[in-house]
Amino acid sequence: MILSYGASTPLKKGVSVGMGCKFSKYSTCCWGSEQGGGGGGGGGGVQVPETDIDENENNNIEGNGPPSFREYTVDQLRKATSGFAVENIVSEHGEKAPNVVYKGKLDNQTRIAIKRFNKSAWPDAHQFLEEAKAVGQLRSQKLANLLGCCSEGDERLLVSEYMSNDTLAKHLFHWETQPMKWAMRLRVALHLAQALEYCTNKGRALYHDLNAYRVLFDDDFNPKLSCFGLMKNSRDGKSYSTNLAFTPPEYLRTGRVTPESVTYSFGTLLLDLLSGKHIPPSHALDLIRDRNLQSLTDSCLDGQFSDDEGTELVRLASRCLQSEPRERPNPKSLVTALIPLQKDTEVPSHVLMGIPDADGSAAFPLTPLGEACLRRDLTSLHEVLEKIGYKDDEGAATELSFQMWTNQMQQTLDSKKKGDSAFRQKDFKNAIDGYTQFIEVGSMTSPTIFARRSLSYLFSNMPNEALGDAMQAQMISPIWHLAFYLQAVALLALGRENDAQVALKEGSSLESNKSTN
Repeated sequence: MILSYGASTPLKKGVSVGMGCKFSKYSTCCWGSEQGGGGGGGGGGVQVPETDIDENENNNIEGNGPPSFREYTVDQLRKATSGFAVENIVSEHGEKAPNVVYKGKLDNQTRIAIKRFNKSAWPDAHQFLEEAKAVGQLRSQKLANLLGCCSEGDERLLVSEYMSNDTLAKHLFHWETQPMKWAMRLRVALHLAQALEYCTNKGRALYHDLNAYRVLFDDDFNPKLSCFGLMKNSRDGKSYSTNLAFTPPEYLRTGRVTPESVTYSFGTLLLDLLSGKHIPPSHALDLIRDRNLQSLTDSCLDGQFSDDEGTELVRLASRCLQSEPRERPNPKSLVTALIPLQKDTEVPSHVLMGIPDADGSAAFPLTPLGEACLRRDLTSLHEVLEKIGYKDDEGAATELSFQMWTNQMQQTLDSKKKGDSAFRQKDFKNAIDGYTQFIEVGSMTSPTIFARRSLSYLFSNMPNEALGDAMQAQMISPIWHLAFYLQAVALLALGRENDAQVALKEGSSLESNKSTN
């Protein structure tokens, strides 16, 4: 599910938009192997990919798939990330990564991931654009698809679908509530093989630095392969950033990635899935030769699979890790081998991952205020906004021209006082009028004013207008929990429950973080 509030919601000119929020446990997101990287699927069932979704290239946001590839401007992507703000970095090594990945939102509130290359990575703008456009033609339910790119001046950026539920590395190596189940590990392996087969059939057989950070999970916890690995990190740069112990032997000799090198990396991922650890292939092969499979398999998987099932996966991993590249299976053979091993194919991925609700709301409990918003308790929101006054406006951007100080200040303050007085007395029609006069002056921005007018719109049964103002409040103050709560209530009033759940989860996460800081 891609959170998209739709283009019909008006945005105030000149106000920057960005997420700028720390996510909850189930909505943090790392991308790719910097080291670090939607929504799709209809419940996580496994299917044989005879055609995948090859014909979906021209779908738009309102359709069944991602929009067609397009070019963005630097200003659009700067706006989407609140000026490439540090708090929006999601690549594992943060600012120290050679190519940094950010989370962001477009003007229509579609969530995106943006990979920003090092300035020296792609000196040839034409070559970068041609590569990006080729990858951008791919459209598959097994990929986090490439939505666009930007090549402007020295800037080189890629824009992909946003995957909200972290990486395979997080769920496999750093799990918090429960280890990944055997059936889910098999599903990850199959989806990954299907993604590689699709790319191969489309003429993009090379994948650079395939590892557990490149496998991402969408809103429904379906695994997808990051599109970023389909392009090199630079025109002439290294294709592997992982430890040399995990690098295909032929790459060490030639420095070139081949389709067989990708299969080798797939074999290392099979070892990750089997062991729950990142074991060097040489060590794993020694254990396999010694028939010491118990030391190789994850102890958390005891009783979840038979010896024969474990042996089959080990055999497939061993074939992928053959020192002679031509002896390794191709992606089609991998898919064929993995399909018979699948278990619980009718069970949605989020259930296999231990998440009762696909939106993750059950895994991240709402705060009392979040629960009140879920009930659309407008009175509670009114009490909170009255209690805090304008405290949360501290740090918000405020611009006052000399003319405003001399000619318009009194009028501006009068309209604010009028709005505040009416809001306090629950006279929401006059509150809207007063706050609108204040906003129309245009020289001062206040998230609280937008929040108060948003709530006044909700009391007046005007949810579209309320949503627009709540979004404006978030744009000015990206980590303000009340802005997300107001969006959630407006979305509930509009019957958009899935989007509302995402906003509620974000609001509760931000409110919890604020209370602990």
